[in-house]
Amino acid sequence: MADFSWDIRSPLDRALVAGPYGAQGEAGVSLTEIRNFDLVQVMARRGKAGETIAAAKARLGAAAPETPKAVSIADATVIWSGPDQFFVLSKGGKHSIDALASVFAGSASLSDQSHARALISISGDKARAMLAKLSSIDLHPDVFGVGAAAATSMDHTSVTLWRGDDRNGQAVFNLLVFATFAESLWHTILDSAAEHGVTIGHSEDLA
Repeated sequence: MADFSWDIRSPLDRALVAGPYGAQGEAGVSLTEIRNFDLVQVMARRGKAGETIAAAKARLGAAAPETPKAVSIADATVIWSGPDQFFVLSKGGKHSIDALASVFAGSASLSDQSHARALISISGDKARAMLAKLSSIDLHPDVFGVGAAAATSMDHTSVTLWRGDDRNGQAVFNLLVFATFAESLWHTILDSAAEHGVTIGHSEDLA
């Protein structure tokens, strides 16, 4: 009989090999999988969008985005994921689905996506050039600035993409992808980034 375990593993557990990849020399792209996060999708019920936004503001101290944006607060990021719906991304259980259930009772339906999605952080001076191979979205900073978000596709795979705060003067792009498609998209990203040189790793830090 085959061994079976309920241990939760990263969807990139087999594919991610930490270290350098691709062209030698200074890496132009940094790929980091973020692990062990809480991700809750909040979907306003019919006619309850206003109540849902008010509940989010009361709980989080910031209005949930009504347009494609990502809003960072002290202990979470709220990311637009479609009309009248958004993700709450956090760590440590403070904004888990159990913690949010009473907040949105009567106004929204919640879905725990913590283990259904992979989260990849992409940075480096060649990050935008690499992503341009995979996305039709204009990621120029004049168009896609800090906090911009999009529900889009990459290599025929649905993703949620947003730009986080810059790090060391460079743009940081964050990518949520369904766990079942994560490994395939990861290899596509590696192929697209290889010419620039890549640094690969994983982290449990959201920022």
